[in-house]
Amino acid sequence: MKKTIIAQTLFGLFSTLVLVGGQVHSAVAATSSLEVSELNAEGTLLAQGELLTEETQASLKQWMPELLKKINQLPEVQAQIARQQQAELAIAAADRAIYNPDLGLNYQNADTDTYSLGLSQTLDWGDKRGVATRLAQLEAQILLADIQLERSQMLAERLLALAEQAQSNKALTFAEQQLRFTQAQLNIAEQRFAAGDLSDVELQLLKLELASNTADYALAEQAALVADGKVIELLGVDKLGFREFIPEIGQWVTQMNPKVDLPALTSAHQQVLLAKANAMKVKADTAADPTINLGVEKEGDDNKFGVGVAIPLQVRNNYSELQAVADKGIAIAEQNYLARERVLTAKQAQFTNALPRLLARYQDWRERVAASGSKAAKSLSEQWRSGDVSTSEYLQSRRQLAASYLVGLNLETAIYQSWLTWMGDSGQLLPMIDTLADTSVGKSRSTSSTHAVPAK
Repeated sequence: MKKTIIAQTLFGLFSTLVLVGGQVHSAVAATSSLEVSELNAEGTLLAQGELLTEETQASLKQWMPELLKKINQLPEVQAQIARQQQAELAIAAADRAIYNPDLGLNYQNADTDTYSLGLSQTLDWGDKRGVATRLAQLEAQILLADIQLERSQMLAERLLALAEQAQSNKALTFAEQQLRFTQAQLNIAEQRFAAGDLSDVELQLLKLELASNTADYALAEQAALVADGKVIELLGVDKLGFREFIPEIGQWVTQMNPKVDLPALTSAHQQVLLAKANAMKVKADTAADPTINLGVEKEGDDNKFGVGVAIPLQVRNNYSELQAVADKGIAIAEQNYLARERVLTAKQAQFTNALPRLLARYQDWRERVAASGSKAAKSLSEQWRSGDVSTSEYLQSRRQLAASYLVGLNLETAIYQSWLTWMGDSGQLLPMIDTLADTSVGKSRSTSSTHAVPAK
């Protein structure tokens, strides 16, 4: 009877472990007053786990809009918006005329007074205005691409912080359940020891197990505090609704196209175009722009009208070296693009190789915990009833079950880290938000998205 109590307790422990992972199993029915006391303590833990799950589910409808709202309020985002507006003003400024007309007035006092009025205008023969506008547009597009990449990385960093906070809270909840469960077991063990049904050695083993669980709980609480601090640092709040989306990650992996253009390469590509535009700018800046002069003069009773044209002569300096420097800039930008492409391609290859394997191991873990683990617990219970399993073996098996759950948490964290890091660095996270959020999120997200810069 007493062996059955411990065996049922172990099975109840596994039920708690699976509940924290999202799989609820039926509790073992109480058959005696001692069993009822044990299962009441366990039932309290189950109810707390269910309550936590309900609270989490209730916040899922609002977690993404709230996250985007918090990000929009960050000073970094406000600075990005100001930089965007600055780039748009730079385009408008570049699209103004290069040369203003010059007006000249002259009076000469002599025997015959002379009055003259002159107007001169330099022509933008080399199209300096068009090149300047093109440069401003390219610089604005580069800024836009950089901001989008920064925003993607910011979102990835904050989502990862929330994911790590959720994982640390799950580990803390599990550690607390382990601690309370062991305390309930120890209370039962002390009653059995008083009745002479349990040896002092076995009682001390359970006390050592309680001390170990207490230490594990303290470490889990410390890790949870660190995770909370990171969320506060990045978002300014200690808690924010978060919904796990590992299934969505798995669906994305099955549908991902390795040949898709990466947004992170947009800026490098625009840098090549900017280098070519800079070469055009050198040519435009060194072009011989003519100046037309119009003048009228009154000398005594005589009226005169004159027209003149001035053309710079590029004799002493034809600016060929400046053009060569600009051409080298094109080669440098192209090589930088190829280098950036090579790094991203290598990271993509590593990502596409690692994440499916992590997801496969995670799926294996879920199947074993949900199915095989339950069978193992039942088998261990039968062996305990027959006396084939000692107390030390029982505790060791319990630690193995706990370790298997923590391994699952580590796998979840690794999946989030791998996916979010790549999606942030490649600039694909913002478009992917459309598949992870509902239509109402799109309205909130529109305030955080960058504005397109008009091209001409």
